[in-house]
Amino acid sequence: MAKTRDRHRAFEGLVAEGASVPTEGWDFSWFEGRATEARPSWGYATSMAGRLAGAHAVLDVQTGGGEVLDFALARAPRRPPLTVATEGWPPNVAKATALLRPRGVAVVAAPEDAPLPFADGAFDLVVSRHPVRPHWNEIVRVLRPGGTYFAQHVGPGSAFELVEHFLGPQPEEARDARHPDRERAAAEAAGLEVVDLRAERLRMEFHDIAAVVHFLRKVVWMVPGFTVEAYEPQLRALHRRIEAEGPFVAHSTRHLFEARAPHA
Repeated sequence: MAKTRDRHRAFEGLVAEGASVPTEGWDFSWFEGRATEARPSWGYATSMAGRLAGAHAVLDVQTGGGEVLDFALARAPRRPPLTVATEGWPPNVAKATALLRPRGVAVVAAPEDAPLPFADGAFDLVVSRHPVRPHWNEIVRVLRPGGTYFAQHVGPGSAFELVEHFLGPQPEEARDARHPDRERAAAEAAGLEVVDLRAERLRMEFHDIAAVVHFLRKVVWMVPGFTVEAYEPQLRALHRRIEAEGPFVAHSTRHLFEARAPHA
């Protein structure tokens, strides 16, 4: 009985901890020692830094808290004369503004599903890390002729081991929704020339249930409407599994996407 009470208190404490951590931005440092995710071999933020050095006008779409753009600007041998970022979630708009304003970056509040609030041909480089959905026609519109779209996208079936623990088996169309071949076809239909497309499947490990709770609160599209109360049975089952078997293993998918706008 005492062991059962101790396990219950341990579960409650971990869940409360995961539920209390702020979710703004894309800083994942809280997960250190609690969860891991392998990184793609191409090193997106470092590669972006090199692209920034050769650009004149840059747009970062759906910048989150601005962390990736800030990292790239800090390492770019030369900063672009103009850099602008968009973000749709108000807490992230505030965080990105505070982080990027000292680097001379304007952060524009713009819903992710709305047209980009910029003139045609305004940018020679558009970047994005993990956009919810790339709006190809808008990307083509704001790129100058010959301009480049350089992004890292979330791929198909990412972390679906975790998703299916909470939601059950998912239909095949849900698994393939972000397939790189579909995105290539959509980009080409909008007029872009795809010059590089690489995909990798990467190991994730969750070492305690607090990490799972925080992850699902932060990456809200994984289990839509996730709350601790609504999914307590699944959380308890996963907590017991981690205690008995060790880290819960899932796999993320990522693809590097580089495309060029048509020349006039």
